[in-house]
Order: sequence, then C-alpha cells, then structure tokens
Amino acid sequence: KCRTGPLDIVFVIDSSRSVRPFEFETMRRFMMDIIGNLDVGPNATRVGVIQYSSQVQNIFSLKTFFTRADMEKAINSIVPLAQGTMTGLAIQYAMSVAFTTQEGARPLHKKIPRIAIIVTDGRPQDRVTEVATQARNAGIEIYAVGIQRADMNSLRAMASPPLEEHVFLVESFELIQQFGKQFQDKLCGVDMCVEQEHGCQHRCITTPGSFYCECNPGYRLNVDGKTCSPIDACADGQHGCQHHCVSARGSYQCRCRAGYHLHQDRRSCTLIDHCSFGNHSCQHECVSVPSGHYCRCHRGFTLQPDSSSCRATDLCNGVDHGCEFKCVSTEGSYRCVCPEGQQLQADGKACSRCGAGHIDLVMVIDGSKSVRPQNFELVKQFVNRIVDLLEVSPHGTRVGLVQYSSRVRTEFPLNKYHSADEIKKAVMEVEYMEKGTMTGLALKHMVEHSFSELEGARPLSHNVPRIGLVFTDGRSQDDISEWARRAKESGIVMFAVGVGKAVEEELRAIASEPVEQHFSYSADFTTMTHLVQNFKLNICPEEGKGEMEIRSPCECEALVQFQTNTVAILQSLTEKNILWARSLAQMTARLEDLEKQIANKK
Repeated sequence: KCRTGPLDIVFVIDSSRSVRPFEFETMRRFMMDIIGNLDVGPNATRVGVIQYSSQVQNIFSLKTFFTRADMEKAINSIVPLAQGTMTGLAIQYAMSVAFTTQEGARPLHKKIPRIAIIVTDGRPQDRVTEVATQARNAGIEIYAVGIQRADMNSLRAMASPPLEEHVFLVESFELIQQFGKQFQDKLCGVDMCVEQEHGCQHRCITTPGSFYCECNPGYRLNVDGKTCSPIDACADGQHGCQHHCVSARGSYQCRCRAGYHLHQDRRSCTLIDHCSFGNHSCQHECVSVPSGHYCRCHRGFTLQPDSSSCRATDLCNGVDHGCEFKCVSTEGSYRCVCPEGQQLQADGKACSRCGAGHIDLVMVIDGSKSVRPQNFELVKQFVNRIVDLLEVSPHGTRVGLVQYSSRVRTEFPLNKYHSADEIKKAVMEVEYMEKGTMTGLALKHMVEHSFSELEGARPLSHNVPRIGLVFTDGRSQDDISEWARRAKESGIVMFAVGVGKAVEEELRAIASEPVEQHFSYSADFTTMTHLVQNFKLNICPEEGKGEMEIRSPCECEALVQFQTNTVAILQSLTEKNILWARSLAQMTARLEDLEKQIANKK
C-alpha cells in the first residue's frame, strides 16, 4: 500500500482515435493498478478520472467515489471517444473544474498535494505550454506519461520540474503495466512519518518527499506547525448562548444561570416558575425569582411577618391620595369626601370649585435669568393651580399666557385652548427664556395684543371682565408706570404677584385698587401656595356689572366665613402679642426692683 497520506489525484487519459481498443484496455489496467495500492477514502486519497480527444469528458470527480470497487467499476465502463488529441483543452478542464473544491478537491490551505497524471500516445493538436504553466502555478503537480508515439517535447512542456522525476516515455502499451509499478514507487516515495522523527503532537501526514502535522478534532495547529491547542468555540462570540457558553474540544454547549432552565433550542434560558409548583402558600400573589419565590400583596394590603398573609393598609396615610378635603380609608382602597354643602367633582378628588363667571384672564410670567430653571417649573405649577380654580370653555372663562425676559413671547392667546386640561398641558410644555427683566415691555404687549379681539378677547360691549395677572421675581429693567396705568385705564383688572427679590413699589404700581386686594408677595418659590387662595378670593365676586351677570358657584357665605375666620386668627395673634408685651413689661419692672434692692444692701 502507498502510505504517503492523503492525495488528490486526477487521471487525464488520452482516448483519441490513435489509441486502439486493446491498447485502451492496458490504460484501464494501469489506472486500476495504481488505485489498488492507494489508501482511498474521503479523509485519505481521493481519485478522479477524465478522458479526452477532441473534447473532454468527466468520468468521475474527486467527490464521487471513496472505495476502490466503485472506482474500478466506473473505469471499466469508459467508452473511448476516438477523435482528436486536444491535450491542452484537457489540462484547462483539470485546472478549472476537476481540481476545484466544488468537485471535491481539498482547500489549498490543507496542503494536500494535487496531482494530475496525463497519459497520451501522440502529439497534441493544440497548445499545451501556456496552460500547463498556469496549472502548475495553481498548485497542480503534473506527471506526463507518454506511450509509444508520444512527443517528448510536448511531455516536457507539460510536466512539473524536475523533469527527470515527472516525465516518462514507455515504448509500448504492453510495457505500461510494468511501468505502473515503477511509477507507483515514484508517486509514493518514502513514508517520512515513519522514517524520521516528525515531532507532531497529534498526527503526522506523509506527502511525497515530505510530511505535515494535523491536530485531532477540537484542536488547532500552533504556529510551530507541530503542537496543538484546544479550540475555544465560545471565543468568537457566535455561539448565541443567552447566559453562559462552555467550550468542549472544538465545540461548545450553553448553560443557564441558577434558577433558569435551558430551552429546546439549547441556547435561550427561561426563569423557572417556582410558583407553579403549588407549595408557596401566598395569600395574594406569588412572584418567581431565580433563587425561589416571594409573596406579594394586592394594592392596599401589607405583607405580614409570616411572609405569606396580607392585611389591609390605611392608604390615606400611605399614598398621595390627592383628596382636596378629606381622605377616608376602605379595605384595600380609599375615597375622597367634601365638606357639607360641596360636591365631589368627576375626578373623584376635587370639591365644587369656584367658577369665576365669564372672564378673560391673561397671565404674564417672568422668564428672566434670575428665576432659574427649577423655579420656573414651580411657576408653571403655580399657573396650573390657578387654572384649576376656573371653569374654562369657549363661552365661559378664556385663558392666555405671555412670557417675558429681554423680549416678550405669547405662549398661547385667549382663543387657543378651550379646556383646562389643554391649557395645563400647554403650560407644562412652555420653555424657559432666561435673560433680562423687561416688565414694562410685557405690560405693553399685554395691552396692545393679548387683550385684542384678534387674539380672543371678547368685545368690551359684552361686559366680560378682563383680568391681567403679572408674576415677577425682581426689579424691572425698564419703566412700568405708563403701561401699568394704561392697562388699568383700558378696563383691565390687574393683579401683581411678587416672589423673592420682587420690588414692592413696582408690584403696587401694577395692582388695581384697592391695592391690598390685588397684590401678593411670597418670600420664595416653594411657599407660593397661599397666593393661589388669595387670588381665588379676589376673582370670585358676588355679582357682576353690566348686561351679563358673573355667577358664583362658591357660596358668598363661605367666602365671608373664610374672611371672618382669617380676621379672627389675626386678632388672636394680636391679642397674644399684647399679652406677651404686658408680661415682658412686668418682668422688666421686677428686674429693676431687684437691682435697686441689691444696690441698697451694698
């Protein structure tokens, strides 16, 4: 047996008309004798056969058969073409087709020799020199075997160097079988893996006159060409494992983290549903986690120390219920209630609100740099608290918003929105302007534009009150007196709200008479809530003027009671101050007496 290791061998057989039938039979025997001494198989030597004359015919390719019996059967079935001798065409076919990976040739990087054995009895009828050179350059080793009438120059032009080892001339077809044994020895040569110390860690593969090392499956050959390292199949990141990839001799397997199980796709992982085992004893809900499970209670209930049972929670003390007047806890929930004489609104939280009749309200807010972004958000919330006091509709109250700094911008006019929800949403989307504080310019814009019929103000003949609310946190950089006066002269009821460093003199100049009812101040932005209630009192009059009456859903008695209570609280504080002053005077007098007594004793 030839033990040179795997080879890719293609026989290129001349079946031109000059080869007589009995001579072709000796060529069949030549091929079968060589194949009979080769170690053939998919991972050993592969064999292909083509015949040629004026055309080329593929008998079987390198991937067709892997047993000698199948190959011999196919060789015995060959019918000679009996035409011309186009040897160059046959070499071109071997290079372009027979020795391609598609036809079964092993890739070049595996270093498996590609050998073409050309057997011919005559002179080629086409050119062979150029195409043979191309084939050799493509890595094909060519043996040229000429019989009887073959042209030696053509054989030498086709064969690989050294020519003395690749060119053979046999005198007759009768001698080709004997030559086959000699050629086999030439092809096989010495088994280098046996005759010398190869140093391969896993496997040594013999080639004609040399050898190379191969690794077992799951290993790759190191750069020294001899030793092998395990292939980390997880390292390329193509494994697709959801959790962990574990390498195993050139392959890999996916594993899941604790508490998860592997899917049928052998890649993805699913949390183990510990609750489905039915032994959790949770009163309300069971929640699975990787380490096991835990119990969870419904909204309004608290998990007890046994970690399984639940008890109702006083939600009024545990959540932001939003009730305007009072929150009443129920089992697992809560409800809002209103004081006697008021009704709960559709939102289930607010009580009957002040309608403020029909008014046109324009709010002018300070967007200067001194306000700062976080405080500007509080200003927007302040504006929406005022909107909550109103019954907004196209025929009821209309609301517009203006922002100013070094310039003035209408955020939305009176005729833009027709519901409180639309207005509140638009307010929260207003962007902070920064820069200076031109309050006078803002007042001018309000008088000339914001209260025009073009921007939604109703005609003066309808007697719909026009209310302007100016919010500022500092001194104006321009004069406000002229346009504050013009605003009030044009019939606009002006309210002034100041925060922080707002100048009281400017606020009073803006406010309508009586000034004390139309001007409010807060020390900082976080304590502005009381200003809303002040504003509520002053935009809920008992009755209107002119043709259209301003109705008040807020009972006048309630307003009077609120004012009475406020006055009583102030009087109580005053009386306490008087008592405290008297006590201080008495203590001072007694101290003076003690001092006199001490002085007399000395």
